[in-house]
Amino acid sequence: MSLNTYFNRAEFACHCGCGADTVDAELLQVLTRVRERFGSVTINSGMRCAPHNMAEGGSKGSLHKQGKAADIAVKGVHPNLIAQWLELQYPNRHGIGRYVGRTHIDVRAKKARWDKR
Repeated sequence: MSLNTYFNRAEFACHCGCGADTVDAELLQVLTRVRERFGSVTINSGMRCAPHNMAEGGSKGSLHKQGKAADIAVKGVHPNLIAQWLELQYPNRHGIGRYVGRTHIDVRAKKARWDKR
């Protein structure tokens, strides 16, 4: 099922196969902007059911469980560049995390930044 011109619901589905595929409208808007800026975006992890989130080592309050977070990568673009661009676009809100090979974005109201490389 297509969510917009760029994304379909399956891209956000929990990887355990449970069928959970919620995606928050604001997150979809942020990721659409990323795709328009950088091209094809891979959603490494979107929605996670509670058991899958635990298996992935996600926090108890992970926004992945609400469909409000995604771990992304753009082929040929270093994750630091994605994180830097997101930080410029959203200087006072959202969670942006740096990891090896991926960037985390979530649509929390307050600013949060972390580096787990």
